[in-house]
Amino acid sequence: MLRVIRNFSIENPIVFKKQLFHWAKQFETAVWLDSNNYEQTYSSFDCALAVDEFTAIKTDSHEAFNKLKEYQSYTKDYIFGYISYDVKNDVEKLHSKNFDGLHFPDLYFFQPQKIIFIKGNTVEFHYLQMIDDELEEDFEEIFETNINLSNTGIPEEDSIKIKLRIHKDEYHEKVSQILKHIHRGDIYEANFCQEFYAENTTIDPHQIYIHLNEISEPPFATFFKHENLYLLSATPERYIKKEGDKIISQPIKGTAKRLINKIDDDKIAFDLARDEKERSENIMIVDLVRNDLSKTANKGSVKVEELCKVYSFKQVHQMVSTVVSEINSTTHPVDVIKDTFPMGSMTGAPKVSAMKIIEELEETKRGLYSGTVGYFTPDSDFDFNVVIRSILYNDDQKYVSYSVGGAITAKSTPEKEYEECLLKAKAMKYVLLNSK
Repeated sequence: MLRVIRNFSIENPIVFKKQLFHWAKQFETAVWLDSNNYEQTYSSFDCALAVDEFTAIKTDSHEAFNKLKEYQSYTKDYIFGYISYDVKNDVEKLHSKNFDGLHFPDLYFFQPQKIIFIKGNTVEFHYLQMIDDELEEDFEEIFETNINLSNTGIPEEDSIKIKLRIHKDEYHEKVSQILKHIHRGDIYEANFCQEFYAENTTIDPHQIYIHLNEISEPPFATFFKHENLYLLSATPERYIKKEGDKIISQPIKGTAKRLINKIDDDKIAFDLARDEKERSENIMIVDLVRNDLSKTANKGSVKVEELCKVYSFKQVHQMVSTVVSEINSTTHPVDVIKDTFPMGSMTGAPKVSAMKIIEELEETKRGLYSGTVGYFTPDSDFDFNVVIRSILYNDDQKYVSYSVGGAITAKSTPEKEYEECLLKAKAMKYVLLNSK
């Protein structure tokens, strides 16, 4: 199916972006990707919206990557969607038996009828040929959208009661068990996650996403909607990107809070860059990513472009590394993802042993949390984020969830790991309690 591409110039991209997001509310299926104009080396657009399902694939983890491979090869078009963490069960002999209050399918991708990119002062419309007559009409409708008409929130009486799936004492006990595994030599590192949740709760996903994005402004912000399921994500982390024959992975390990005073804030970023524990966490995951990329890479092409560089975001400082490789042009793009999934920053090392241990100790099925959302292009390039700093919502079940995790290493202490989890959870908790 061919696409009609048409460009329009806009004077105010910030206003148009708000109008576009509001316009997208009418669609049953939508993916919104926003870089928040964050300066980064590898970037394809400022913002993208994909809506209106033309074809789609929805499946559990069984043979999930083969099904995705077949679907991507068949469409040879833009497809947007997600791979949940539990598709790990398709890659290794693993299982997911923990509680699931959200009930997202394990994998979902769709071929959108309408795609809109914002790049500077240009808006690109990529519409399927069968609906190209709607293109100019839609641009006018978006341009004339009154963004002040958006819903201001949820009813005042609808208070949200957030609960912990793992309480503090139990968290300490579970981290201590992981440390025993590390001291025995079973693993070097494990990313251990816990869930915060609210039951019988109604939220306005669009308004809460807007609020979450405003206070975080991350480079890989995502709003996903499919029927009754929502993801509101302020993730700062890229999982993996393909540009031609080049593969880029950018794992994050290492977190410090932002401070109001600039001198203090600069010092805490400086200290993070030299923190022995945080650097060792990051380097362990870099080694894992290098190993994963080598499975599809041309010999000798895996390189570390950046090691343990500190980037500053609105809420936190993060330690980011960039690992790249080159692949053969005959390598299927889905194979690159399969051979690196799940991302090492959300598992630990060695990967399979760590995944088995965290599955036993965590109380909740991760689902889309610590999975990935992204897209493939018609040229078989792709870009996927890591689903962290995110709120998940099932509107039918009235169930709201956000999870946070931390890397446990031999240098970890349960108390400090718990404090880091609360720091990471701060933005999600704030917007849920204050988006009234």
